[in-house]
Amino acid sequence: MDGRSNRGVAQPGSAPASGAGGRRFEAGRPDIIVGVIGASIATPLDKDNAFKIGEFIARQGWILICGGLGGVMEAAAKGAKNAGGLTIGVIPSYNRSDANPYIDIPIVTGLGHARNIIIAATADVLVAVGGEYGTLSEIAFALKMGKPVISLMSWDIPGVKRVDTVSEAFSALKEVVVC
Repeated sequence: MDGRSNRGVAQPGSAPASGAGGRRFEAGRPDIIVGVIGASIATPLDKDNAFKIGEFIARQGWILICGGLGGVMEAAAKGAKNAGGLTIGVIPSYNRSDANPYIDIPIVTGLGHARNIIIAATADVLVAVGGEYGTLSEIAFALKMGKPVISLMSWDIPGVKRVDTVSEAFSALKEVVVC
């Protein structure tokens, strides 16, 4: 392990996480990258929830990573930008202009859905908002890598922390990220 794979994130049954060289990461530092995952064609409720989660992430000083397209991804990025945050979009095509307008750093891949593994690997914790099979693949990759996943009106599978409201998602994020 490179010392950055679980930076600032508490793992189940472990002591608080630390970064490279035993350095403890604080919640207000931009060392924390939170993935927001969900469908590109989303319900109005999922978009609203994603926007609020994006705002929350930015207010904590964390970085948001997502798939960079529309729906949940765009709403989360818009929320983060609304609160002055930094956003990364991992784009499935070779075209940077495919990124939604709220992405600061588009990473073009040409990988299609295979980009989902990049999102899961880069994020310290993921929040699934609604979603379909692409979201499920990101959840599976994250769980396989030992990353915490929070599910808000998304997949209910073993290993995922299921929440019913945005405020519960905020609390779950605070529990996972070392403060």
